[in-house]
Amino acid sequence: MIDDLMTVKDVAERLGVKPETVRQYKLRGDLPEPDGLAGRSPLWRAAAIEAWIASRRGHGWRKDDQPG
Repeated sequence: MIDDLMTVKDVAERLGVKPETVRQYKLRGDLPEPDGLAGRSPLWRAAAIEAWIASRRGHGWRKDDQPG
């Protein structure tokens, strides 16, 4: 379902960082592999990002790690 796919901007908003920071995380291999592409733009399933966040708790996110 397309609604559960997150763009770089969506992931940035969820993490409380700028989209460029998400791009850097991706380049460094810090994010899970994208679940798909829209053109050249990566897309992640929301559940994959939430699981990744849960696995990274305590690693200094700028925004509260709690979903919602």
